[in-house]
Amino acid sequence: MRVVAFEAGGMAGVGLWNSDESAIRPFDLTPEEAAAGVLALVDRDLDGRPAQLTDRRLAADQVTLLAAAPRPRRNIFCVGKNYHAHAEEFAASGFDSSAKAGAVPAHPIVFSKVPETVIPDGAPILIDTSVSEAIDYEVELAVIVGRAGRGIAKEDALGHVWGYTLLNDVTARDLQQRHSQWLLGKSQDSFCPMSALAVTADEIDLADTQLRCWINEDLRQDANTAQLIFDVPTLISTISAGITLLPGDIIATGTPEGVGIGFDPPRYLKAGDRVRMEISGIGSLANPVEQV
Repeated sequence: MRVVAFEAGGMAGVGLWNSDESAIRPFDLTPEEAAAGVLALVDRDLDGRPAQLTDRRLAADQVTLLAAAPRPRRNIFCVGKNYHAHAEEFAASGFDSSAKAGAVPAHPIVFSKVPETVIPDGAPILIDTSVSEAIDYEVELAVIVGRAGRGIAKEDALGHVWGYTLLNDVTARDLQQRHSQWLLGKSQDSFCPMSALAVTADEIDLADTQLRCWINEDLRQDANTAQLIFDVPTLISTISAGITLLPGDIIATGTPEGVGIGFDPPRYLKAGDRVRMEISGIGSLANPVEQV
């Protein structure tokens, strides 16, 4: 199932998006439920009362896209250095405080982004040069947790997944280096553009899903989830070891090679740029870059 979070007539909604993305069939949700985006469907499934589709049809040009989860319920779990080539390029950049332990990590590197970083498709990524002049982009597949669990075994992990979406883990590289940890550099306002689209778990082949990112017309990132160092079951098992994962939690699984810091000299985002991303089977995400 391929669903989209949207706003129409001043009201939030969640709907089934047809294959050519020309029309949306809304689910029957209360306004309070719909404000949570696709997390409303997660909640309904848990309650044993799955959301039902209405008979309405909305043309795509009648709606404004929202983020799939407009306001995550707690910090987004994120994974660093989780593609082999990206681990090497980041270690070589001089900005990697973990590089002394080796370019490729022995265990998942997990950090978080605050919920307020989330912005929808089309909203601007903001550059505040008084804070950072080294803003980078990162296309990532994000897991939407559907069932709570603690100490989840790898073999059971995918049973806790509701679905997947696409996000941009925007990063202030200078803050990331200066503070020797990643929360501040990852959690600036507007630093988590998120697609309006999400798909249920059965729609994605984790062994063969393509991720791409363009800056303006320049293809920068082009990789496949087959290249992940730590797969989704490993990430879920690792995070849930001592931390209870909750329905609606979001896990960003890491970015592949081709980020701005990997070039010499680095190719950071600047005002006037347009960042466009896509993940096969899910959809696309595009955001302009603006100076504060």
